[in-house]
Amino acid sequence: MDGQFGARGFEGAAPVPTSGGLPSHAPVEPIGAVLEIAGSSSQVLLDPEALHALGGNPDPTIANAGQVGSQVKVRVGATWLIANVRSLKLQGEHIAAYIDFLGEGDEERLTGKLYKFRRGVTRYPTPGAPVFPVSTADLKQIYAAEDRAHVEIGTVYPTRDIRAALYVDSMLGKHFALLGSTGTGKSTATALILHRICEMAPQSHVVMIDPHGEYASAFKTTGALYDVGNLQMPYWLMNFEEHCEVFLTTSGSDRQVDADILAKCVLAAKQKNRLAAEIGKLTVDAPIPYLLSDLTQILQLEMGKMDKATDTAPYLRIRSKIDEIKGDPRYAFMFSGMLVADTMASFLARVFRLPGDGKPISIIDVSGVPSEITSVVVAVLSRMVFDFAIWSRGESKRPILLVCEEAHRYVPNERNADGSSVGRILSRIAKEGRKYGVSLGLITQRPSDLAEGVLSQCGTILSMRLNNERDQAFVRAAMPEGARGFLDSIPALRNRECIAVGEGVATPIRLLFDSLEDAKRPASDDPLFSELWRDTGGEEQILERTIRRWRAQGK
Repeated sequence: MDGQFGARGFEGAAPVPTSGGLPSHAPVEPIGAVLEIAGSSSQVLLDPEALHALGGNPDPTIANAGQVGSQVKVRVGATWLIANVRSLKLQGEHIAAYIDFLGEGDEERLTGKLYKFRRGVTRYPTPGAPVFPVSTADLKQIYAAEDRAHVEIGTVYPTRDIRAALYVDSMLGKHFALLGSTGTGKSTATALILHRICEMAPQSHVVMIDPHGEYASAFKTTGALYDVGNLQMPYWLMNFEEHCEVFLTTSGSDRQVDADILAKCVLAAKQKNRLAAEIGKLTVDAPIPYLLSDLTQILQLEMGKMDKATDTAPYLRIRSKIDEIKGDPRYAFMFSGMLVADTMASFLARVFRLPGDGKPISIIDVSGVPSEITSVVVAVLSRMVFDFAIWSRGESKRPILLVCEEAHRYVPNERNADGSSVGRILSRIAKEGRKYGVSLGLITQRPSDLAEGVLSQCGTILSMRLNNERDQAFVRAAMPEGARGFLDSIPALRNRECIAVGEGVATPIRLLFDSLEDAKRPASDDPLFSELWRDTGGEEQILERTIRRWRAQGK
């Protein structure tokens, strides 16, 4: 083997004749040779001396040749095959490297340069074929955004000037997920991607569920901001399943009894509305306005028909829960007596930005929503997006992007499942949304806590650093084969770096996100304890104001 792949043997390999017999004009000598070939991953032997000699090359990409995560190229006929280095090990005097093929590009006959890069491999090299380092010029061709609609979000590692682009239609058409542990710059990366999309498409329709109130500061000028103060979401938009989550307190067989009673009474309350007369056969799920006072009155009347105290218990339970919600000021954004008029058209127009009036994104801050009904509020908003898409078929299409921050809270896996409707609707959007023009963006720090299959429905995955081994394994399982080499570097990524794979990128890519100006950043900076603890004075006033807000529950 030494005679074939020895350090001196590589030098004798250049220039290598191409299929046409002309000498290659590759700018650098080979750094190794192909040892064995398999379907997606193969093995090459690299020459340590050749790699060492390249270390001082002025081109940072060539200087980086042979490292884990770098790219190499192999000529087959008139094409260059591009591969990613997954792992390295010492084998005698040489370095054995496992590589994953990414795609191929044509070779310019006179210069040997690469152009017209595309995914997939049509012809494989034979063992013994020389392996060359990839240059910055090659990377520019590999990552050059095609004529398709795209947004630039950062630079390709390890270069400083090659732009990394996301293909918007492919990314949104098949959903995307942005993953990363706390503190890696996930919120800023999300804001950056959404800003770029809104700049490219100022008439877009984006709905962002913001559970921590971080994004209002990032979209002050380009977004419509809603919180419990101005959301005004009518309670009658809930379907029956969501009604049960809010109004029923029992479980087991009692819950079924209560649900039957609630269904009958809600339907009767909806039938009092004149809109019901126009529909004919009304269902309990139809979003028809009704009065909560009508509902309690019907419950009272039905209860009057019962002859035993045991029969009246379910009615009393439901009625007391409705009274409790009506009287609680925290629920006023949804259960206020002012929300009885038929405001469905204006609510959908506001939230879905139809028309956008220069503000294509609506940020829905649910941080002030009582925790007991947060998942119901998110379920209603998500279902509205999906139902709107289904019932507007036949009209001019208005695709909507639904971005869900802290997605693992709403689409939990079976281990953490709470049986809430929000998990079901988001899973359904993940599976069927693209048929109807609904795109889902999931942002999470715990991908392993997401429902099985939801991550695999995301055609584009952008993974920032993940510290937890279970999360890393989960993402590895969801990623395509050719990206495995990139995945090994996920625990070693710096802040603001990410690995992007899938439909939204030309080829798997490690990139550094652009920095975002302060006015466009979310309010998610970590507190600087060492500085803030030096601050003293005014504690009495802080306590007084805080307690007042606390008691008024934000009112």
